[in-house]
Amino acid sequence: MLPVDYAAHGLTSDEAERRLADVGPNDPLAVARESALREFAEPFANPLIITLLLASGISAYVGEVTSAAIIVLMVLLSVGLHLTQTYRSRRAVDRLRVSVAPTATVERDGAWGELPRRLLVPGDVIRLTAGDLVPADARLVEAKDLHVHQAALTGEALPVEKSAVPAAGDTGADDAHLVFLGTSIVTGTARAVITATGRATKYGDIAAHLAARAPQTEFERGMRSFSTFITRVVFFFVFFLLLASIALKRDPLQSLIFAVALAVGLVPEFLPMITSVTLANGAVRMARQRVIVKHLQAIQNLGSIDVLCSDKTGTLTSGIMHVTRVIGAGAGGDARVFELASLNSRFETGIKSPLDVAILNEPAPAAADAAKLDEIPFDFERRLSSIVVARGDECRLISKGAPESVLDRCATYDVGGTTAPLDATVRARLLAEFRDGSQRGERLIAVASRTVPRRTAYTVADETDLAFAGLIAFSDPPLPDAAETLAAMRADGVDVKILSGDNELVAAHVCAQAGLAAEGIVSGADIDSLSMAALGALADRTTVFARMSPVQKNRVLLALKARGHVVGFLGDGINDAPALHTADVGISVASAVDVARDAAQVVLLDRDLRVLHKGIIEGRKAFGNVLKYLLMGTSSNFGNMFSMAVAALVLPFLPMLPPQILLNNFLYDAAQITIPTDHVDDVLIRMPRRWDMRLVRRFMVAVGPVSSIFDFVTFWILLTMFRAAEPTFHTGWFVESLVTQTLVLFVIRTTGNPLRSRASRPLTWSIFGAIALGVALPFLPIAGSLGFTPLPLRFLLLLAPLTLAYLVLVQVVKARVVGRWLAHDDAAGAVRSAIPVPAPASAP
Repeated sequence: MLPVDYAAHGLTSDEAERRLADVGPNDPLAVARESALREFAEPFANPLIITLLLASGISAYVGEVTSAAIIVLMVLLSVGLHLTQTYRSRRAVDRLRVSVAPTATVERDGAWGELPRRLLVPGDVIRLTAGDLVPADARLVEAKDLHVHQAALTGEALPVEKSAVPAAGDTGADDAHLVFLGTSIVTGTARAVITATGRATKYGDIAAHLAARAPQTEFERGMRSFSTFITRVVFFFVFFLLLASIALKRDPLQSLIFAVALAVGLVPEFLPMITSVTLANGAVRMARQRVIVKHLQAIQNLGSIDVLCSDKTGTLTSGIMHVTRVIGAGAGGDARVFELASLNSRFETGIKSPLDVAILNEPAPAAADAAKLDEIPFDFERRLSSIVVARGDECRLISKGAPESVLDRCATYDVGGTTAPLDATVRARLLAEFRDGSQRGERLIAVASRTVPRRTAYTVADETDLAFAGLIAFSDPPLPDAAETLAAMRADGVDVKILSGDNELVAAHVCAQAGLAAEGIVSGADIDSLSMAALGALADRTTVFARMSPVQKNRVLLALKARGHVVGFLGDGINDAPALHTADVGISVASAVDVARDAAQVVLLDRDLRVLHKGIIEGRKAFGNVLKYLLMGTSSNFGNMFSMAVAALVLPFLPMLPPQILLNNFLYDAAQITIPTDHVDDVLIRMPRRWDMRLVRRFMVAVGPVSSIFDFVTFWILLTMFRAAEPTFHTGWFVESLVTQTLVLFVIRTTGNPLRSRASRPLTWSIFGAIALGVALPFLPIAGSLGFTPLPLRFLLLLAPLTLAYLVLVQVVKARVVGRWLAHDDAAGAVRSAIPVPAPASAP
């Protein structure tokens, strides 16, 4: 049992630190950060690196110490560069994540404050309010009108009422005095003492299971396909060369080292680093645009979004409501309507909607003598909420919500302090008032009440025979730049769809003012009977959905995904969490409730479509830069490695020594580490692009042979024009292969004409720096140790036109291959939205 003073006033900071050291951070998926030594050692687990180091060790043992030392040095330099860049990018991302890390309201040293959730320990006293995620397993000390959504633990869709009763017996999820990590507060307030954190919570095992089965993103699937493809090519080359060398009776050790070095040259071993750095740079740039990415892989999917679903409030409009008028059901009833609405909004413990905020911002009659007895929370089936208040001897149930829902529960209406029967004529008049206001873009809610007997609890069964008090109208005009932003997103291939809880008339008016086509609005009731196939076709051609419940929103997202769309969803409410999970990219805002912010992959610091649009563009830039490295690393490497394999079979000596291969590969990779800083073509930004490994394979097969052709021309020049001996041949080809495959970066980095697309300054400097070092190496004092010899000036002069011809031919081939891919990708995007609508099924 916890000490009484801790339960009453919270832990001291010293005691909390001691417990944190004992139990660890409050993270059900806590993974210890690898030590620097382990991170350094991890790359050496690569089978190719292991084989290379073993072979170099044998070389040193038989007397080739210099060659072995160079191989080891190249490996260490590559690993060191990889770790340095990865560490820097990881630190940048960690700093960004801290800004949106979940927090909890905790009492420490007798004072309340916000702390990161991971710092909570057993014994901490926490405060819970509507919209909060429960940060750990806890025992309730105080609770008022507390309803908890715990579907993550029990699968139960409806909120469960909790209360602070003495702990006894069962400690399962149904125990009324316990709350658990992974659940969320729907209504009410509470104070609780944490009993378990991290993996010790009931949610700990579930979270670990969910994490283990997390579906791969489109980006991860593409990388996996690429890795499998490269692995097959590498193994083919290695075994082919080893078998050929054995057949030609060459030195087995040299043949093994050569084959493995060749494999290392073919494998784009910097791909993880380039990808991490590119995504991290993208995350940092997005943060400058006030977009925080919680998971790096989400950047790729964010750039691929072609459909964005959102509510209109706060997206097309400011989300700040103002009361425009009050309409009493009978003469002189306006003040009574607002008095009842104020009481309902004042005592409601759920998330305060913008409508409640607007009501509470208006002056209201004093009600100091009113005391709350109970609350019946809002849900999307009833579309209303009720509060029971006591004033003197009278107990009154006050309902506030959608006009149709409230009217359906009314038998009378207020008229000058009395009530009269709510006949068909009055009902029609009130509904006409509701429709007229909706057509003007006003949001209207209805208020009704009745006296009830005093008791401890009330249910939805008490929401009958109400007296209709009247309507309250609110305005939320469109943002002045909404139409411009929507047009810009459409121009960049993002189709914005509005999933609104408002009625069709309000949605149509606001969307029309914002420049969003609102013909053929579909309501939530219209889609309930549709199959997923029919719903998908309908959703493709529908821009605005009205009267949508959370379940219906979720179905629309699933249907759009089934049609091949990459779907983003922007939400900030308690009921948006399922849709945020379902979407390819869940997007929330910093001001959202904990539940929504925790479910999202991307958090906007400002709820502004312009901010999100900029984030999508940054995601496309990251895609473009990773694609550059893939195309470079496969096509140029493949061509050089193929040339080397052929030369090894026809020449009486190795075409390049293993240390030279590794050095060539290192310089080439070093030239590419600045790709994440490069500019991206508009053609890759103005439309969402998908990962397509077929493009990588086609590009490799098309451009690789071009590289090999020029390699063979270089072989002929060296052997016939210069009668090159082995050292000169090695040096000449080393320089030619490095110059051509590095300069071709300027061609492959753009989908268009390289003369019209300027590379970033860091990339330009890294390319020319690698070339300068490679050309200078044969003339430096260390040349002999590397197996190089000074090259004739005539060879260097011939290299210039040879390289120029190579770059021109690559540009021709690239334009053909990439042009076909872009045309096919654009056509595929158009086809996805042109599939005919199937006949609706009778059931979903």
